[in-house]
Amino acid sequence: MILSAVIVDDSKIDPSRLGQLLARFENVRPLCFSASEEALAWCGANPADLVIVDCVMPAPDGVEFIRRFRRLPGCADLPVVMVTADGLKEARHEALQAGATDFLTTPVDQSEFLARLRNMIELRRGQKLLADRAALLAQEVAAATATIAQRERETIIRLSKAAEYRDPETGAHILRMAHCSRLIAAGMGLPAERQQLIFEAAPMHDIGKVGTPDYILLKPGRLTDAEFAVMKRHAVIGHEILAGSNSPILQEAAVIALSHHEKLDGSGYPQGLSGEAIPLAGRIVALADVFDALTSDRPYKKAWDDARAVDFIRAQAGSHFDPAIVAVFLDRLEEILAVRRRFGHEEMAD
Repeated sequence: MILSAVIVDDSKIDPSRLGQLLARFENVRPLCFSASEEALAWCGANPADLVIVDCVMPAPDGVEFIRRFRRLPGCADLPVVMVTADGLKEARHEALQAGATDFLTTPVDQSEFLARLRNMIELRRGQKLLADRAALLAQEVAAATATIAQRERETIIRLSKAAEYRDPETGAHILRMAHCSRLIAAGMGLPAERQQLIFEAAPMHDIGKVGTPDYILLKPGRLTDAEFAVMKRHAVIGHEILAGSNSPILQEAAVIALSHHEKLDGSGYPQGLSGEAIPLAGRIVALADVFDALTSDRPYKKAWDDARAVDFIRAQAGSHFDPAIVAVFLDRLEEILAVRRRFGHEEMAD
């Protein structure tokens, strides 16, 4: 660890002498300046570790130098030693208020200089070691957090696929509708973090179907009213499975599971919510889910062509779907259709 020690003194003798004394310390690089403005400019562009500044100099003098130095980025806590005459008590008080760490009295005694500077050097080395350790710990925490997040995403995808295996929908459905949901969220100007959260939570929208009997889930024809009532329970079951977690992804997934079958006019289920009472993520996923379902084969229907499905989405703006979300869907339609072409039976990708 090399430390840069800045010496600021307009004398032609003292800076050189002090630099020679500093050179006795291992891994300390002395830098001498006769003009305080030049020293400040250097400190503003380079990392300094220790400063020794004379009190009496042409403007800016030592006290003003310390004030300006402390305002430089990263210089608020660096060791600063002021060299003053023995009688300049008022100047010392001003220097302390400006941010001086310690003092030396002229003429500088060699033994005192070495002892005081040894303390300052050790102080700075300790500061840098702590900073390096903090940075290392931050990196380790970030890496561990990323690993946990990746495992969480993998678990969510596998749980989502477990529900899809019991459903005539395919695993590719959750992939396509998740990407479509993120495209819509991006088009609505949501922050990148929220876009990613919706993308990762959307695949869990129908996890509650694990609680739906096969004779209903796999029925090729239209459901009876009683059967549809059982089917509608999957939204509540999904919410019950996902709610109460500390995971932001699962929290968002719980909201989506409960709300993605709601309709803007209040005719949806399970709560009959309307308008903005329906969570935004639920409104986004509702459109993405329906569009992909319409354009996919199911036991009870053949896939619609893209034009017919788009016309349906457009016609349902204001009743089933949020018109603002429909507008974004239409604006990003080419990207959404590209998602359908790109993802058929691929694994979940970021």
